[in-house]
Amino acid sequence: MVTQPYHDRDGMIWHDGELVPWRDAKLHVLSHGLHYASAVFEGARAYGGAIFKLTEHSQRLIASGRMLGFEIPWTVEQIDRACDETLAANGIRDGYVRPIAWRGSEMMGVSAQSTRIHLAIATWQWGSYFNEEVKQKGIRLKTSPWRRPAPECAPVHAKASGLYMICTLSKHAMEAEGYEDALMLDYRGLIAEATGANIFFVMPDGRLHTPTPDCFLNGITRQTVIQLAQARGIEVVERAIRPHELANAREVFLTGSAAEVTPVGAIDEYRFTPGEITRLMTSDYARATGQHLPVAASAA
Repeated sequence: MVTQPYHDRDGMIWHDGELVPWRDAKLHVLSHGLHYASAVFEGARAYGGAIFKLTEHSQRLIASGRMLGFEIPWTVEQIDRACDETLAANGIRDGYVRPIAWRGSEMMGVSAQSTRIHLAIATWQWGSYFNEEVKQKGIRLKTSPWRRPAPECAPVHAKASGLYMICTLSKHAMEAEGYEDALMLDYRGLIAEATGANIFFVMPDGRLHTPTPDCFLNGITRQTVIQLAQARGIEVVERAIRPHELANAREVFLTGSAAEVTPVGAIDEYRFTPGEITRLMTSDYARATGQHLPVAASAA
């Protein structure tokens, strides 16, 4: 799908403390963040002009920077205000919010203690992460050959740019085969997540099962959906899940700020039908975020 290039748009971007015209928000090609992936970011959605779980996203951004060894020179409150200011400056009510912090160009090499830390925030209109018609039926995934690294090998709990390289490789490979996304295993061969979203399974015991996030991001949407399920009396089990257990799953769905709640119709040779729990979590999440409820979801 061809869209307008992200470098050539109208609007404003918050860059190091001030709103600047979109096309003027630039960094030098020798920025450390570009060469060595010393960058962290967030992805949040706005609904009706309000950014969902904004403070949690700002807190995680700062925490991610600390995991990479740098301090973002703005507080959670300042980042919250900057996100709201940028959203308003672009006149966006329903869209995406992308804060990103990175090391600058003062040093070039692995060592980068003296680099300046920059922060930028962009917002844009953005609809469904997956094709809406495909999403309603349930997207198709295939297991990627790339695996999530062990905690001893990477800052796995940071939302760090470098950790998404294998996600891009995985998603490109699966899209080339006609799938919408990839299922990623971890270094032990256990089910981890999709390329940009966490995963849940409804098993024959009627409970909602999800992998323990010990080597990948414990998503904010993931946490929200767990709370929503528990509020309905649905028991949530966080545990190690092996690939062969896909044969037992009745329903599967993904969660993420971009993906929201997305039904899964197939993983490899296994097939699933979006059912009652998937519909409940879809409608409950829409209600929590203040979205207009589709008729099919609200009937659940």
